[in-house]
Amino acid sequence: QVQLVESGGGLAQPGGSLRLSCAASGFTFSDYVMIWARQAPGKGLEWVSNIYSAGSTTYYADSVKGRFTIFRDNVKNTLYLQMNTLKPEDTALYYCATGKLDYWGQGTQVTVSS
Repeated sequence: QVQLVESGGGLAQPGGSLRLSCAASGFTFSDYVMIWARQAPGKGLEWVSNIYSAGSTTYYADSVKGRFTIFRDNVKNTLYLQMNTLKPEDTALYYCATGKLDYWGQGTQVTVSS
């Protein structure tokens, strides 16, 4: 049974940092491209970043480039998103998913507010 379980969300102040984690199980994690996506209140789903299976190739949306870092640990079967210099517009429900979008986690809420 495939499971993706996000954690690490919460409340952060503008300029602060959070690290999201996505624990994967039920499939060969190291074979998959993985992504982070987010959905802000009242808005559609937005792609944030993706990482290739070996972890050496990454891509970012312009809105987070230079502030967020995606990385993975293929031994721990875990995907991460380090979020620095957070802005109020980063407030959203953050999801991890496989690159083919066939499996999704339940999401973790990030709120950036003073």
